[in-house]
Amino acid sequence: MKIRPLQDRILLRPSEGEEKTAGGIIIPDTAKEKPQQGVVIAAGKGKVGDDGRVTPLDVKVGDKVLYGKYSGNEITLDGEKHVILREEDLLAVLS
Repeated sequence: MKIRPLQDRILLRPSEGEEKTAGGIIIPDTAKEKPQQGVVIAAGKGKVGDDGRVTPLDVKVGDKVLYGKYSGNEITLDGEKHVILREEDLLAVLS
């Protein structure tokens, strides 16, 4: 299924949480924290200003980004979990 976010929204695929701690202890699924980084799968055209001009987004498809732990809306597409959020909810782009 193809999806195109509107305006300044971004579709992310969250990265998987850690399976083990540094000491080698396996973390069960119920104790894992929500991921805070992911890969941009799709992005909208940009934010529309009061004057009607569209400001393009700073991120592009394929960028690895950090986002707030409880930001955005979780959705399931083709059996995979994704997050849709606004560009302002992103914290950083990883390089």
